[in-house]
Amino acid sequence: MPIGPEFIEKTGYEYLEVSDQRQGLLQPPLQLPYDPDAVLVDLPDPEDVQVGAIDLRVAIEDRVSVRKYAPRTLTLSELSYLLWCTQGVKSMEGRHATFRTVPSAGARHALETYLLVNRVQDLRPGLYRFLAIEHKLVEVDVRRGVADAVTRACWGQRFVLESAVTFIWSAVAYRMTWRYGQRGYRYLHLDAGHACQNLYLAASSVGCGACAIAAFMDEELNGVLGLDGEEQFALYVATVGKMP
Repeated sequence: MPIGPEFIEKTGYEYLEVSDQRQGLLQPPLQLPYDPDAVLVDLPDPEDVQVGAIDLRVAIEDRVSVRKYAPRTLTLSELSYLLWCTQGVKSMEGRHATFRTVPSAGARHALETYLLVNRVQDLRPGLYRFLAIEHKLVEVDVRRGVADAVTRACWGQRFVLESAVTFIWSAVAYRMTWRYGQRGYRYLHLDAGHACQNLYLAASSVGCGACAIAAFMDEELNGVLGLDGEEQFALYVATVGKMP
């Protein structure tokens, strides 16, 4: 049987095992840890960010993938708003769950958001990770060449390098499979779709376009992000930039 149909079959409910949650194992952290000595970047409060008023129907009707961008920068406030729209934490239930601006199976929210920053005001170009609970960024790699490395991993698609910022969503598999077992791998992909669609719609309210990318070399992109490709792995990519 080809791998695709086998994946669908073997993640069906009839194959579900007793989950680690039901066995009483402790749940994994709601957010990956980070080096306490790493550089943190405070993001503006999303409530203070002024965005354009766009009718939802118009935003949906006008939704297109945009691959050409004006050579203008995003403000840090605009980036903060886009991050909040795609993974923003609205409230928390102790250490057990976060409730966010996008849906997730069982409120597991197993995505982490990495950013390739090319042109954002007051932010050094490089690779960052979004700390959704604190609503901050943490530097991952700001060395020269990281943008080229991400672009190469995305099959050399130039609009990655030419974007103002590129979102890279990775999955922390156990955060989902702890509750849902192997079926949880289905839900990881659904969660990425929710986040990316929010990005498309939110981008239009700050004069930006977006383009989702599924064509990337997994091993190479995981290597750039420092992910092992098994417990954590890149799942989806989307570029953002000012409309030309």
